[in-house]
Amino acid sequence: MRLLNIVIATTAATVLLVGCAGSQSGAGYSRSQTRGEMSVRLGVVESVRNVTIEGTQSGVGAVAGGAVGGIAGSNVGHGKGSTVGSIVGAVAGGLAGQALEEHASKKAGLEITIKLDDGKLIAITQEADEIFRPGERIRVLTGGGVTRVSR
Repeated sequence: MRLLNIVIATTAATVLLVGCAGSQSGAGYSRSQTRGEMSVRLGVVESVRNVTIEGTQSGVGAVAGGAVGGIAGSNVGHGKGSTVGSIVGAVAGGLAGQALEEHASKKAGLEITIKLDDGKLIAITQEADEIFRPGERIRVLTGGGVTRVSR
């Protein structure tokens, strides 16, 4: 029962930490992006394509999974069996934790192709937190190494 509680607590902590991973939202700003100047270009949406933004692999999931797997594996057998169980459990838990982290942080995104007013054609990928349609007039904001599309 104690082991089950440890597994549940570690999994919950991993999911919470993964949820705090950086946003690629068109509407979300990091603290470092506030109060800074951004250049604005105007254009028209040419096309919009649904994409998947890969999940993060920060190592948090692998470490948490490895710890849980090691603890669980140590309960197998005694002596050398317990040591081998710990190692196998840590490796398996680490791989499972890494996969969980990536899956939990994967997001739906949009690849937005835009014809700028100067005639240049660009494409920007961001989270699918707003809806854009071909022919729609939009703004392209660039600053601090980040470019986003907004209305």
